[in-house]
Amino acid sequence: MVFDALFRVFVRLQVAIFRATNGRALSSIRGMPILLLTTVGRKTGQRRTTALMYMRDGDDYVITASNSGGDRHPAWFHNLQASPLVEIEVPGKRLQASASVATPAERERLWPELVRQAPFFDGYRRSTSRSIPMVLLSPR
Repeated sequence: MVFDALFRVFVRLQVAIFRATNGRALSSIRGMPILLLTTVGRKTGQRRTTALMYMRDGDDYVITASNSGGDRHPAWFHNLQASPLVEIEVPGKRLQASASVATPAERERLWPELVRQAPFFDGYRRSTSRSIPMVLLSPR
């Protein structure tokens, strides 16, 4: 419970610093680039922003709903399923995007590339019984 509270504070701080520096600071973690994802809360209707690691697939940004290997999907994943029009921020850009869950074929192609770039994601996969969704964010 204390860890969850500290993590929420860190994410808020990360978002604030990312925005204040236009992505020049805190734009990567553990060797992976970071984007800010803003969704609409499915219960509250409020805008929610979180920082997430991503990789590129052509024009798309690919994020992973790993929840650090937890047994539940992260809240942002449920939010974008309810409302797939999202906003993303990468250094120097703010974009509107459509979110879609990767098909099994897309996930089969993308997962090895993710693990190549960030091997710790394979540890997340092994620590949960759920299939970890990958999400394509397609700029509009």
